[in-house]
Amino acid sequence: MGNIIDYNKVEIERADRLVMKDVGFTVSEGEFCYLVGKVGSGKSSLLKTMYADVRLTTGEKAEVLGYDLLHLKKRDIPYLRRSIGIVFQDFQLLQDRSAAANLRFVLQATGWKSKTEIEDRIEEVLQAVGMENKSYKMPHELSGGEQQRVVIARALLNKPKLIVADEPTGNLDPHTGYQIVSLLHKLSEEGTAIVMATHNMQMVEDFPARVLRCEKKALKF
Repeated sequence: MGNIIDYNKVEIERADRLVMKDVGFTVSEGEFCYLVGKVGSGKSSLLKTMYADVRLTTGEKAEVLGYDLLHLKKRDIPYLRRSIGIVFQDFQLLQDRSAAANLRFVLQATGWKSKTEIEDRIEEVLQAVGMENKSYKMPHELSGGEQQRVVIARALLNKPKLIVADEPTGNLDPHTGYQIVSLLHKLSEEGTAIVMATHNMQMVEDFPARVLRCEKKALKF
């Protein structure tokens, strides 16, 4: 299995402030990886480098899905982001349209043209997250857990090999959070690599996987 992420001696800066240094790790296809650490330890910054929301300029190697992040051209950023599923803590769903319409919007924005293929794909991803019967509902009509399932469905639309999840259970009650993590583990078993930032160490114990720790501006194993 090939490496989906490959970092070596990478420095992460934000607003001219060094966030992390000497970052080196790999993630292979279908691997599940937790990113843990205190608030402000660099978890979110590291995740954001993976889809070029935080740009990298210093390091020996920084590759995600074959894209060289150290020399990534601006015009290539949308293509990188299309090949990664991103799951946010605060959902970031469009509030003025239904769950299905949120997904339709993303597919149309990423170049899907066929109405039949669009509707088939929406049905597939909603089924994958157990939300096929609530596709017509508006975000405010859904619980937090249901909204997060729609967000994961959105992340799956373009069949990514990598999903980056930043505290995806942060706004959910423990029971719902466990359902979401269980779903992410299932997707990993089906071949999608998952990198998930969390501060919930109980969840890490209950759903074991590889753990990377952000601590003292370094990444520890």
